[in-house]
Amino acid sequence: MQFPVQKGIAAAAVLTILLTIAGCASTGGVAPQASGIEPASLDAGNAIRAANADAQWPALDWWRAYNDPQLNQWIEDAQTGNPSLAAAQARVREAMSMAGVARSALSPHVNGSLSIQRQKWADNLYYGPGPLAGEQSWNNTGTLGLSYHLDIWGKDKNAAERALDAAHASSADARAAQLELEGNVVRTYIEMSLNYALLDIAKSTLQQQQQIVDLANRRLKGGIGTQLEVSQAATPLPEYERQIDEIEEKIALGRNQLAALAGKGPGAGDSIQRPSLSLEMGPAGLPSALPADLIGHRPDVVAARWTVAAQARGIDVAKADFYPDINLLASIGGYAAMGPLFQFLKNPSHSWSAGPALSLPILDGGRLRSQLGAASASYDEAVERYNQSIVGALKDISDQVIRIRSLATQADDADRSVAAARKNYDLSREGYRRGLTDYLNVLIAQNQLLRAQEGVAKIQAERLGAHASLVTALGGGLDDPANGPQANETLPAHGKGKVAGSAVGGLPANGAEGSSAASMSASGAVKSSAGSMSANTAAKSSAGSIPANAAANTNAAALPAKSGS
Repeated sequence: MQFPVQKGIAAAAVLTILLTIAGCASTGGVAPQASGIEPASLDAGNAIRAANADAQWPALDWWRAYNDPQLNQWIEDAQTGNPSLAAAQARVREAMSMAGVARSALSPHVNGSLSIQRQKWADNLYYGPGPLAGEQSWNNTGTLGLSYHLDIWGKDKNAAERALDAAHASSADARAAQLELEGNVVRTYIEMSLNYALLDIAKSTLQQQQQIVDLANRRLKGGIGTQLEVSQAATPLPEYERQIDEIEEKIALGRNQLAALAGKGPGAGDSIQRPSLSLEMGPAGLPSALPADLIGHRPDVVAARWTVAAQARGIDVAKADFYPDINLLASIGGYAAMGPLFQFLKNPSHSWSAGPALSLPILDGGRLRSQLGAASASYDEAVERYNQSIVGALKDISDQVIRIRSLATQADDADRSVAAARKNYDLSREGYRRGLTDYLNVLIAQNQLLRAQEGVAKIQAERLGAHASLVTALGGGLDDPANGPQANETLPAHGKGKVAGSAVGGLPANGAEGSSAASMSASGAVKSSAGSMSANTAAKSSAGSIPANAAANTNAAALPAKSGS
């Protein structure tokens, strides 16, 4: 007979052996290799440095700066009716539900089963005869089973946080889709405004040409003109009429495009009136803390950071697979193959079982190491996508600052060109009326005036469009730095203590993995409190939720934030 002390020693010895065997499942030095870019470390360029640094980040309703009520209404209609935006919002709800599925692994699971059967026993050559031949009896069972995974290594916790991070990324993607939709509506509306301006120019040119035709006919009747001059003056008329038809076609197509962006049929666009855009033009202004704060104001960058955080938790999940799994199992039930209907509910028919179940990897042919390698590679890919989003964001901003500055100069040049062309046209037309010059000079001057007027209209539209592009490049007011993950949340668990020295822009500089699975059991098995998620994640703080100013537009439920973040 063994004494309790001996049994305890034996159990401790068995546990030590199991942990030693598990420690043999080495990670083989598999580690992430990518390093995140710190936005402030990038050279923003002369254009951004030269821009005024006293502006604020864009407002949520930035398009109202164009002072066009019709535009405001169409953007509101697009926000509520666009199918692509609604699909993005549905993906947010799907990701939130999947996060709930992952979070359920942190809680005990209780399942019940009940089977009530009436059985007639056979009486034939194969199954009888016997004591029960031809008899009828109840064959009933009822059980309750409980299972709970002891998340010693944080596998379930990190899996739940990975799903939650993916939901945050999906929410940021939805805000990016909303920003793109707003930009598309504004740019389509600006293009329609341009086409109306070109239509005015085309109609004015046609009217001028018709006046020249009338003048040529009067000169012919007065005996100082020729039939050739009349023919030359009348020749451009069909082309000018065709240009008017072409521009009117573009306006109609623009109406259809706006209706489609709002999720409506083409008929809804028939009521669109001529745009009345009015934007105060000035030098390009940028926020003073542009490079550093950019990661928190652009939805696509925020989404990229949440994706990095999700992939970091994926590494933690893969590393936890190297350690033993322990499940607590218990069941109680009643079983009765004979007797009355409720015999299985009575005490003599009851039975129960309880105890732990342990599994651990010993030889897996390199499967766990390959899974960790795949998780590390996915993390590297997410980091590089984040890096690309930062580089692309700064390029977009610099491009628009350069355009705005250039277009301001071009606008002055275009105005001077129109003034000179109009003076030349007036002189040539008056000379032709007096018989001092031929029609060719009038035609040349008219074409110069037409091109100059079109140039002014196009530059004006480009300036309006450049403002919209700069606002969207700055994030369109849809995000805030509080919506992104904390710096240590973008690191695998083993690297969270190195945030001050290795995190770059909320991302790791180069996280070095431990070479053996046992090396993380003391320091990396459980996330630090700054990024941990408790088992009861239903009550969350609002630090990572969809901002109030965006929730009304995305129509997506706010996402829970990680406790303690």
